[in-house]
Amino acid sequence: MSEAGKIALCAVLAGLMLAVAIASALRSPAKDQRAPATVLAPEALAADPDLRRCRIITMPDAGCEAAWEARRRHFFGSDDRR
Repeated sequence: MSEAGKIALCAVLAGLMLAVAIASALRSPAKDQRAPATVLAPEALAADPDLRRCRIITMPDAGCEAAWEARRRHFFGSDDRR
């Protein structure tokens, strides 16, 4: 391939890359079809005294484990299929 052909090929590829970059920049962002994740407000934890108490203890506690498991089931749904 001659030097002029290589230069022309590079120019065509650069032009194509520039066109793709401009087209993607001008394109409107796609809307996310999923609902956004919700963050548990501190007030929600404050409403449940077991969870509020369990946030600060460091030793294992059966009551706390049950409370957190109930919160997980509520958050993820009660579907037990895995």
